[in-house]
Amino acid sequence: MLRGMKAKTGVSAGDPAVLWHLYILKCGDGSYYTGVTTDIERRVREHQEGKASRYTRTHLPVELIHKETCGSRPLALSRECAVKSLSREKKEDLVAGGAKPKYRKAARTAHRRKR
Repeated sequence: MLRGMKAKTGVSAGDPAVLWHLYILKCGDGSYYTGVTTDIERRVREHQEGKASRYTRTHLPVELIHKETCGSRPLALSRECAVKSLSREKKEDLVAGGAKPKYRKAARTAHRRKR
């Protein structure tokens, strides 16, 4: 998958010099779409042309309503997960400039043995 990203975007997903961004689009039906990218302008253009994701292709037109720089790819993906878990009301607060949701810590899956 990472090789595919490098070929498609021209950057390596693991390159620490590359900044990753989170973005939120408002779709034609009023729904929100959240994603991450290294180039917001290119990615929004792809969404608007119907070439980016199956969801936005069927919910055109789309408009960029929020963007933020996250730094690394893992941080951007973590942020994306946090934003996607928000209620619509909290997403609207975020877009309006409200409080940002915190990054989630990875849940531990180790099971403790009962004594």
